[in-house]
Amino acid sequence: MKKTVTVVGGGTVGLTVAWTLARRGGIVTVVDSRPGSGASWVAGGMIAPYSEAWPGEEELNRLGVESLGLWDAFARDLQPYADGLLITSRGTVHLAVDEGDAADLETVAAAIGDSALFAPLRPSAAARAVPGASPRIRAAASAPDEISVDNRLLHGALRAACAAEGVAFRAAAVDGAAALEGLPGDAVIICAGADSGSLVAGLGVRPVKGEVVRLRRGPTCLPPPAVTVRARVRGRQVYVVPRADGVVVGATQYENDHDLGVRIGPVVELLDDAFAVLPFLREYEFVEVAAGLRPTTASNVPVIAPLGGRVFAATGHGRNGLLLAPVTGARVADMVLKQEVQAWS
Repeated sequence: MKKTVTVVGGGTVGLTVAWTLARRGGIVTVVDSRPGSGASWVAGGMIAPYSEAWPGEEELNRLGVESLGLWDAFARDLQPYADGLLITSRGTVHLAVDEGDAADLETVAAAIGDSALFAPLRPSAAARAVPGASPRIRAAASAPDEISVDNRLLHGALRAACAAEGVAFRAAAVDGAAALEGLPGDAVIICAGADSGSLVAGLGVRPVKGEVVRLRRGPTCLPPPAVTVRARVRGRQVYVVPRADGVVVGATQYENDHDLGVRIGPVVELLDDAFAVLPFLREYEFVEVAAGLRPTTASNVPVIAPLGGRVFAATGHGRNGLLLAPVTGARVADMVLKQEVQAWS
């Protein structure tokens, strides 16, 4: 007998969970008043477990590497439902502008431990890989296996793919534990992003705010970089992710309590850092600045686990929601349909 499943949350993770369950025979309903309006809408789109590596986060890195291995097949199966190319670039180049930032690159390299996955580059080689980069670069590194994707095209493709598999959508908010209990289905999956903590006591998911800026290339400007560019400028991280018509620049990060107002100071610093690394971006057209709330746990490892009875969690992905979407979908489907209960939390 087929299982009925309600997925609470229609962001990238929630839709991936719904699509995976439906492809495996589940009867799935997604409940969300505004699917894709949260962190999924303002994501940079980096599929970058090696670039995110840091000492003490080995569990998160292992999960990210596993999910990266699923991404090409995931994108291939979704591409027929997309309005454009989902994968926007292959490879990441890291740039550092001072000695402290160069030391951070060495820390990341040591955390990975494999120079084929995160390789040092001479500044001259980095300049060739990223035309128009600042001559001030002190150190550089490359993560050739990483990719970037267009987050908004991805979300649209997931919605279309879910519809093709018979997933139903219900436009409604789920406010609190009582409303959660009233949802139908053999299983209920919490994929509600930064709102997940309000549905289950003690889940340990909190909102961390981030702002991103979108810039469009003008007719006389240098083209966007062919790779994702990540940099450390005076200790602050900045990334520039190519899109078909420009770039996404991100991201600020600070603790927040559901305030989505854009703060000028952090955004100005973010753009200053991007211009310090890629000066030609000053000539690009400003398109948009937007803020989102990343659902974050204390360990930065997501909660992918049974919570008791028919309730399961797939939330708390922080800045790695797009990266971890394929592995999350697979693990949730295993838990719900096969009743395998290995937890990542």
